Amino acid sequence: MSDKTMTAEDVVGRLESGMTIGIGGWGSRRKPMALVRALLRSDVTDLTVVSYGGPDVGLLAAAGRIRTLVAAFATLDSVPLEPHFAAARQRAAFEMVELDEAMVMWGLTAAAQRLPFLPVRAGLASDVMRVNPSLRTVTSPYEDGEELVAVPALRLDAALVHLNRADAQGNAQYLGPDPYFDDLFCEAADAAYVSCERVVDTADLLKEGGPQSLLVKRAFVNGVVEAPRGAHFTSCVPDHDRDEPFQRAYVRAARDPEAWPAFEERFLSGDEDAYQAAVAAFHEEEA
Repeated sequence: MSDKTMTAEDVVGRLESGMTIGIGGWGSRRKPMALVRALLRSDVTDLTVVSYGGPDVGLLAAAGRIRTLVAAFATLDSVPLEPHFAAARQRAAFEMVELDEAMVMWGLTAAAQRLPFLPVRAGLASDVMRVNPSLRTVTSPYEDGEELVAVPALRLDAALVHLNRADAQGNAQYLGPDPYFDDLFCEAADAAYVSCERVVDTADLLKEGGPQSLLVKRAFVNGVVEAPRGAHFTSCVPDHDRDEPFQRAYVRAARDPEAWPAFEERFLSGDEDAYQAAVAAFHEEEA
């Protein structure tokens, strides 16, 4: 079996402007932030992003990298609305495809199964249909004759996800309370890249969790990046919680156009090691 380990820069080197990229996690939870930061250091732009959005969406929006966003929300969880996302929406910085949470899930499922769409009840009689006039309905061919929403497949050029553990071949494990939909993102993509808190031997994957924790299978993974605290400042339970003090600092800066350049220079102008060092210094100052 091949060794798929690589660096975040290797991953970004395989991405191209104009791609459709899915980003795993949920809000401000287990986002592949080290990969997002590496993407911000590149010149890749004009992206269609599919995400249960959090600071991944916010940072890419602030940098002007998003052409189209497909999302159910963009939140920081303890902060209801991601501030960079809100500002970008207010100035119509990108096209927005608003789907509800279930529709995103079934769109990814359709893509994973290589189907053009899946029929669902989600979205019927809601404003999702009004704000997305391109959505179509289908009628059940059976006796019930029920009208259903035909959710189109959300096929991805690439997926970026963050898990707790992975082996070098691409099997990846979550240890927190929720798998989110990281497996669907990987299966819906032509190429999937997993960052993780620690790369371990395959035999060690079952030392911390049961078989049900082995969420992502190697057949759907093209690259593995060991990135300790690579989800920061989002949570990656049980390895680390969300960094609430840092998130508050991020939100304050994001809401203040005069403060954001200084935050960006301090935390986002260098590589990942520089970012982690700057975060450590931030907490020393806060102590």
